[in-house]
Amino acid sequence: MILSQWMAARGGVASNRSRFVALAFAAVLYCLATAAVAEAPVDQPVKLNPDIPMTYTVQRGDTLWGVAAIYLRDPWRWRELWSENPDIHNPHLIYPGDELKLVWTDGMPRLRRSAPREVKLSPSAPVGLAGSAIPPVPQHSIASFRREYRMVDVDALLSAAYIVSGDAGRLISGPGDAVYSTGALTGEGRYQLVRPFQSLKDPSSGEDLGTFAEVLGKAIVLDTNTRLMVGTADSKLIRLVITEAREEIRVGDRLLPVHESGVPATFQLGQPDFPVDDAHIIAARSGKTHIGTSDVVVVNRGHRDSLKAGDLLAVNQTGQTVIDPLSQTAVRMPDSEAGVLVIFDVYERASFGLVLDASRPLAVGDKVSGS
Repeated sequence: MILSQWMAARGGVASNRSRFVALAFAAVLYCLATAAVAEAPVDQPVKLNPDIPMTYTVQRGDTLWGVAAIYLRDPWRWRELWSENPDIHNPHLIYPGDELKLVWTDGMPRLRRSAPREVKLSPSAPVGLAGSAIPPVPQHSIASFRREYRMVDVDALLSAAYIVSGDAGRLISGPGDAVYSTGALTGEGRYQLVRPFQSLKDPSSGEDLGTFAEVLGKAIVLDTNTRLMVGTADSKLIRLVITEAREEIRVGDRLLPVHESGVPATFQLGQPDFPVDDAHIIAARSGKTHIGTSDVVVVNRGHRDSLKAGDLLAVNQTGQTVIDPLSQTAVRMPDSEAGVLVIFDVYERASFGLVLDASRPLAVGDKVSGS
């Protein structure tokens, strides 16, 4: 079990680390508990980190990954730690303000939740915030990435409509400006403006996996009933207006139906359904060369490889090649485990993953595995 070995080796006091580093020890929480308990001898107590608090009040901004990291050295046995809480069927339903207490029952450590706190709201207090369960992983990192990037199939990008001109022949446009496109618009009047960022290829086979594209903004057709079309029958121009833009919109930028998806509060973390081998990080957000905790990466595995959102994968760095000082021959050092990532968006041939912890700088080309 690569992940469990790596996490156990990384034990320590979570409170002395930044919140994101603390996340690295508890990723599997609820989803992996059943399988993990079967593997671990039941007569051995769960292993706790040193200097842990006897009580902990859940804070707004906490994640399940981070809270469990405070206590557990071996997160695969999460269910055992929570066995004294028959009223909590889903550990994802933990809320800011809940008090957790560490107790011992028959010599075994148990984490109990005190009686649910009373939430008193003023007439102006938003109910949604007071009643929101803490998420399993940092949602803001994923949300900000989704606003800026998406994966596009190569053929879909080539056949997509594109901007041929701005109003009055402008080459650059912004929010509120009208633009003209050519090609087939297949959406329902709302589109994302995208620009190819990087062509993705499988490092082993050379297969095209898709295009990593920047989302520049949004546009709408001005009026689906009376939209302006100019030109011949086989070369029509459609008039749109730009409603949002992160940066300037240029001639040639593509129009794709709006792609919106969100990570639900009960986003499940677990092992892949099938082993993941010979996979790699093939790209990173903004073309980063040094990748760390909370960065988003692209992995060359997707739906066709049975990968799914919530799958946890270990990142392994290829061992360096050194010269034996006596024989003067090249010797490759063994691969080293360097991090953990969680898959959050899955496409047919590739996926996006969020790095939850990195013990050293990661890089494009690093190996990814899971079982």
